[in-house]
Amino acid sequence: MAVTLTQQAANHISRYLTKRGKGIGLRLGVRTTGCSGMAYKLEYVDEADTADQMFESFGVKVFIDPKSLSYLDGTELDYAREGLNEGFKFRNPNEKATCGCGESFTV
Repeated sequence: MAVTLTQQAANHISRYLTKRGKGIGLRLGVRTTGCSGMAYKLEYVDEADTADQMFESFGVKVFIDPKSLSYLDGTELDYAREGLNEGFKFRNPNEKATCGCGESFTV
């Protein structure tokens, strides 16, 4: 099982943690919501939870809670700018479908 970051995502997270002045990485998880059933959730981590699984890409730590790990296995997190929009992009091989607005997915 693995979750990875692209170089662009790792750079963005590192810059944000530096600007923030604290933090040890990013927590990635899923929550039940939306028209397709699940949505990604992201938060910066100041202290690791002992139950979290930790992965590291380009020197940045990513923490995943045990319940989310099976939905996120194999996911690559990217950070992209497209025109005026910028944000994280999830490449999750477990996704079977996404909703029309792109806010939720199903596995």
